[in-house]
Amino acid sequence: MGRLTATFNRAVTAHRDAQTHLAAARAALTDTTEQAAAGHAAGRVTADTVHRLRAIGEVLATGWLGGDGRSNNDPTAEPPFGTENLRGRIAVRLGTATTAYGSFPALVPLAGGAHLAIDADARDPQVAALLRRLVVRLLAAAQPGRLRVLTADTAALGGTFVPLRPLIEAGLLAEPVTSEQDVADLLDIVEEHARVEQHDARDVDELLLLVLTSAPEGRDLTRLAALTHAGAPAGVCVIVAGYPPPSSGGIAPPQLGSTTRVRMSGKYAQVGDPAGETYSDDGSGLAAPVRLDGDPPAALVDRLAAELGDTVRRATALSFADLLPEQRWTGSSADGVRTMIGRDGRTSIELAFDDVTPHWLVGGRTGAGKTVFLLDVLYGLAARYSPDELALYLLDFKEGVSFAEFVPTGRDPSWIPHARSVGIESDREYGVAVLRELRREMNRRAAALKRHGVTKLADLRRDTDTPTPRIVAVIDEFHVLLAGNDAVAREAVTLLEELARKGRSYGIHLVLASQSMSGIEALYGKTDSIFGQFPLRVALPGGSGVLDPLNDAAGSLPIGSAVINPSAGQPRANTVVRFPNAHADAAQVAALRHELWQRREAAARPPAIFKGYESTHVEDDPTYRGLLPGGRRPLSLVGRVVDVDLSSAYFPLDATPGRHLAVVGTAPTGADVLHAATLSVARQHEPGSARFLLAPLVATADAVADETASALSAAGHEVTQLDAAALRERVGEYAAPPAGPSAGGRTYLVVFGMDAAGAALGLSDPVTFRSGLDDLRAMLRQGPGYGVHLLGWWRGLRRLSDDIGGAHNRDDIACLVALNVPGSELGMYLGVHDLAYTPRANRALLVDRHDQRTRLIVPYVRPGRELDEVF
Repeated sequence: MGRLTATFNRAVTAHRDAQTHLAAARAALTDTTEQAAAGHAAGRVTADTVHRLRAIGEVLATGWLGGDGRSNNDPTAEPPFGTENLRGRIAVRLGTATTAYGSFPALVPLAGGAHLAIDADARDPQVAALLRRLVVRLLAAAQPGRLRVLTADTAALGGTFVPLRPLIEAGLLAEPVTSEQDVADLLDIVEEHARVEQHDARDVDELLLLVLTSAPEGRDLTRLAALTHAGAPAGVCVIVAGYPPPSSGGIAPPQLGSTTRVRMSGKYAQVGDPAGETYSDDGSGLAAPVRLDGDPPAALVDRLAAELGDTVRRATALSFADLLPEQRWTGSSADGVRTMIGRDGRTSIELAFDDVTPHWLVGGRTGAGKTVFLLDVLYGLAARYSPDELALYLLDFKEGVSFAEFVPTGRDPSWIPHARSVGIESDREYGVAVLRELRREMNRRAAALKRHGVTKLADLRRDTDTPTPRIVAVIDEFHVLLAGNDAVAREAVTLLEELARKGRSYGIHLVLASQSMSGIEALYGKTDSIFGQFPLRVALPGGSGVLDPLNDAAGSLPIGSAVINPSAGQPRANTVVRFPNAHADAAQVAALRHELWQRREAAARPPAIFKGYESTHVEDDPTYRGLLPGGRRPLSLVGRVVDVDLSSAYFPLDATPGRHLAVVGTAPTGADVLHAATLSVARQHEPGSARFLLAPLVATADAVADETASALSAAGHEVTQLDAAALRERVGEYAAPPAGPSAGGRTYLVVFGMDAAGAALGLSDPVTFRSGLDDLRAMLRQGPGYGVHLLGWWRGLRRLSDDIGGAHNRDDIACLVALNVPGSELGMYLGVHDLAYTPRANRALLVDRHDQRTRLIVPYVRPGRELDEVF
């Protein structure tokens, strides 16, 4: 019913547009019909007939559709641009028909299902000029935004339309295609336009004008002929030169429907009748030679580009608000989620995450608008679907803040309620952690489907009250995640492959975006198995890498546009869309974000946030604030784990031999980590129930050691400060179990610069001949059993190894926080040959030798320490 209504409305509009011209033409023809017929039968054209034909021509083709072109340089004589609705059939001037009694305008019908064919191609200068003139006439006459012009110039490889370059640059005329494959792709676009107009009932009221400087051959000629038979509802007008093309094997070309034929004859042209019959010697067609109109004046082309281009841009302008639904959160994600992403001409384009297009691949060079496009998509989805229908996991691996506006900040407490995890300047390890979380969620959903005896996510949603939202995970600059060929990259590839293959069945969808898709070593042998699961490709300017190697449609795209290809980048499936700049509409974006935030449920929590550039402080850790005296085994907090929730990184200090903490590295962060570990342990003891022996042995740690001592004393704990000699004595004291039960509770030996005690510990007792190192090693093994724990900072891994008696004794200090220690050196010490660790600022590796666990952490630093001081 919708299609019939749309078709009927178009017919009514076309009828009304033609009534005025028809009435005038009938009045002019009433007195001359019989005279003209008699003159034609006698082979004579009278002066009166010519006069009347001239008058009729001026009535039928007005404004830019008519005129001889000479007055177009006179601004006072020019009619205004953009007054005609070209969906109905119109009369357009080709040139001047010449007789012995004078001349009159030669008009042909175009649009409304009427087309034009010229027997010579655009290598004939007269034909090339006529094509340019017709394009300018129609663009100047059409209402802004109602005419879309596509051109193919296989005859002159683009040279035909060089004089119209200002129109191309103004966006009024598409860049001409020049190859046979390009023509085939162009016909795909025109056929899709005709299909939408005829069958989808989208009343966009747009005419698509296809201009070819030479006719294609073979199957493409058959496709072109079919378009001329589609009729007015298709909204297509064809102007083709070089028809019929040189035939092979004596096979006649397919007949064109409702096409006026033009035959070149020297300086003149012969025009056939509108039914499509070839001009013949028996008198059919126009019985007068026609001198075709020449090129439009360059000044007119410039003015058209400047004025109409600006008008069209305003008429077809796309704002961020145009992407949003009228009502928020009304969509159901049971069968997928979709959102409008832009327009193709005046047609709105929607993309979906569903079984057909489960995952997207997005490419574009720096500055191409990739981040803007992703924001448009994410805000569009968030406006359509509630957090019970949609969940977002967002990762950004570049030095930018693509997704910073989705999380609360000090200036703006709002966030997008759909966001579950947001990584800004993410670490590769954080990306892997998010992928692990997505795999866990996928496995949970798989188990739920089996438990309920269903095979589809939509069925599971109906059988349970627990919300099961679709998940969209966006990974911007994903090539960083896969950089190199280490353990992190290999695990990321494995996880991506699994999620790409299985995710669609469980409502988990991926968007991988990058500037480049080549040279990713970790993907060797996996490219097809992963990217083959990404049928939808979005290529922004410079992003042809996501398309088929033979598809370079993104090479000449302007900023603010993209090629949408749902067929894994195949050349014949391109749609070019324009999308708005969310950054330019910052006020609208902020208003939407606050609106969605206000709609959140009362129990909604902000997303887990990882900001790769931020340092962490123990005072801000919820685990630290929740520590209370009386626990079974104290926890030593050293940082935040680089995982989805940025969970607390801690080390339990129990009675197992070797339960000590060693912070290793020359970075001054070592003192800060020791400070945080000590204060966190102290919070778990009642005042006076534990002893803290602090040994500040290096000058770089003096301030931190003093601050630690002050904080411990303020909390009511016993604090004793030691120098190297006193440290040697205490190590000797704690090397053996106490003679009786210890009434003082636990003892913590906190050493800032343990390597500086080497000389004192190396001295041997003159009686027992035991050195301080011997006592240290005994204390490390036995001390935890009677409540003695060492928390020490060594500035070198070799010194630590020497102090504890070599790598074979490394379990005697079970917890290691490695700062700026080379990964190869650390791996050799730990006996792990493929250790994936690269030391960098604001990161450390937490190793628990007893649990055989290794985790990347953001180590705690004291507030106020700058990042350039951390490493």
